Amino acid sequence: MKITLSLDEFKAALLAQGVSSHLHFAFKCPMCNTVQSAADLVAAGAGADFDTVERYLAFSCVGRFTGAGAPRKLPDGKPCNWTLGGLFAMHKLEVLTPDGKKHARFELATGEEARAHELNRAGAVQS
Repeated sequence: MKITLSLDEFKAALLAQGVSSHLHFAFKCPMCNTVQSAADLVAAGAGADFDTVERYLAFSCVGRFTGAGAPRKLPDGKPCNWTLGGLFAMHKLEVLTPDGKKHARFELATGEEARAHELNRAGAVQS
């Protein structure tokens, strides 16, 4: 079952995650279930900043930029090379924009997941 959010509802849900910046809005890949953010995409080399990775955010798993393989039969906590631009529609979330178009997106992480992911990233950067 797919969930459809208006663009305003989607933005409100992102803000409700309670992270420090838009770089840390978090999503879950529908195939490997890893929590990931724009900060992960930047770190993986998908682009230099939020503006350059935004087109991949919640659409392509970070594993596409780290050389990860295909999704495994069961999620194992490691990224994969999945993208929503392929033949199979495996997404759970669609965002309805004011022009009436629906855009497939990865599921939103919970606020707890997003904040924990941001803290884990900060710890990894400091190590």
